[in-house]
Amino acid sequence: MTDIHQTAVIEAGAQIADDVAIGPYCVVGGEVTLGAGTRLESHVVVGGHTTIGDGCHIFPFASIGLRPQDLKYAGEPSQLIIGDGNTIREHVTMNPGTEGGGLITRVGDGGLFMVGAHVAHDCHVGDHVIMANNATIGGHVVIGDYAILGGLSAVHQFVRIGAHAMIGGMSGVENDVIPYGLVTGERAFLSGLNIIGLRRRRFSRDDIHALRAAYRLAFAEEGTMAERIAGVAEMVPGNEAVMDVVNFIQTDSSRAVCQPKSGRGAA
Repeated sequence: MTDIHQTAVIEAGAQIADDVAIGPYCVVGGEVTLGAGTRLESHVVVGGHTTIGDGCHIFPFASIGLRPQDLKYAGEPSQLIIGDGNTIREHVTMNPGTEGGGLITRVGDGGLFMVGAHVAHDCHVGDHVIMANNATIGGHVVIGDYAILGGLSAVHQFVRIGAHAMIGGMSGVENDVIPYGLVTGERAFLSGLNIIGLRRRRFSRDDIHALRAAYRLAFAEEGTMAERIAGVAEMVPGNEAVMDVVNFIQTDSSRAVCQPKSGRGAA
């Protein structure tokens, strides 16, 4: 049975599954869809054209689906689509898309968005992503599955964060981060591979060794990036993890690829 507190405000038109729980003083807009088993604690605001999947848990003072923080936004009917099983903690903000970014902000399944995290307009966030306290991503950012953003980190608009990457706390990320990469620093630089994350995700020893070798060649000082990446593709043909890195670097992007500091190329 749906459990809606008497002080909650549910606008006409909202689509709410039978077993949703909505706590005190929540506000749910008329173009919102809440999936089965989703729970809103007190003082949550969900507005706009927002769809939230099954089994999500949203904590007090989160603001989900309200107008994006983009001066070019002109009221177009853009969407925020959130998948299943996400935990969205206190004061998290997630904004819908804009006409300039395809009109959709999309969040995958099984994510953890800690206190004060911000997902801006037109972002595409993968599955099982963790954004720690006050981590923020600007508009049009793409984040791969299982990436982790440390507390107080900030990602520049249009940046891509590869799958299984780790962003250190308090890092400012201005450039694309390769899959499985580890970046740190006030102006983030690539400091190796996310070896701890790879082991936690139970990547094989062979895959980790292949990624180490690929990393050393890709970020060596000799030759151009294009030449080195071609060499990486030939080094371990058919290795899926290595090809994730190759394909990521070869994909067109408006941002450069985050590089190691001079003399810190080893994975």
